[in-house]
Amino acid sequence: MRYGLTLPLDTMPLPAQRDLVAALPDLGYTDAWSSETAGVDAFTPLVLASQWAPALRLGTAVVPVHTRGPAVLAQSFAALAALAPGRVVAGIGASSRVIVEGWNGLAYDDPYGRVRDTLRFLRAAFAGGKVDLEQATFAVRGFRPALVPEPAPPVVLAALREGMLRLAGREADGAVLNWLGAQNVPQVTAVVHAAAAGAPRDVVARIFVAPVDDPGMVRAAVKPALAAYLTVPSYAAFHEWIGNGDRLTPTWRLWAEGDRRAAAAAIPDDLVDELVVHGPAPACREHVQRYVAAGVTTPVLALLPLGYDPVAAVRDLAPR
Repeated sequence: MRYGLTLPLDTMPLPAQRDLVAALPDLGYTDAWSSETAGVDAFTPLVLASQWAPALRLGTAVVPVHTRGPAVLAQSFAALAALAPGRVVAGIGASSRVIVEGWNGLAYDDPYGRVRDTLRFLRAAFAGGKVDLEQATFAVRGFRPALVPEPAPPVVLAALREGMLRLAGREADGAVLNWLGAQNVPQVTAVVHAAAAGAPRDVVARIFVAPVDDPGMVRAAVKPALAAYLTVPSYAAFHEWIGNGDRLTPTWRLWAEGDRRAAAAAIPDDLVDELVVHGPAPACREHVQRYVAAGVTTPVLALLPLGYDPVAAVRDLAPR
């Protein structure tokens, strides 16, 4: 079974995480996955991990497809794959309008089409040779990669709704899931596997974890961040689809009215308990296994910074 950790940990300087990362394989972790929002970029932590812990599989969850040109994105994955041959998973996704337009000053056009076209371009670039590709969202002419990864990294897509999930099953090597409960996994994976028509697909899930035995504190701490995510249109539509619409309607209304504090407070406690794994470490490990039993092939822990010792938490949450 695969068992991953999101790097870097939020509460430690990146260079100080070397010993922890080096210990991950001995603790039972098989994977290290990065993310990319407002902190470090997606590639630097994995470059370091490739040297600190050469046994780990390394994945991005995920790199936005709008914020790098297609050729630069292919070059970045090829460079990482040269450091960790056969151990890189290229995770890409649409990200959000806030990150693409608000933070990077780029047009957030046709996110589904851009993900589809980037996937197809990466397949061609990873195969080597001259790439001329005319697509709906961009065209590439005369790109000849000087560094061709061998083997080609599998490509997985951040996917929420049915269209992207079908694309992940039909053309990619799997899907990356985010902010869902274990009980929602079968509904989501059914779409991926139906589109895959029997081909194996990796189902990666970022699972937010707080090994803290204080439910009230955890709920109060994570509700503001949860409200910010679940009011993004793509996440709102996702949670409507998986059956959380009635529970989130007050939050969506209050957020639209500009009362963000009330919007966060309106998130039901039981929904927090579904979306965030919290409690003593043994209970957290058991909760993570419910995701695996429901169909997740690569659980990836994302530790929420709530005052505990992160190094001890990584050790306590390791698979038994």
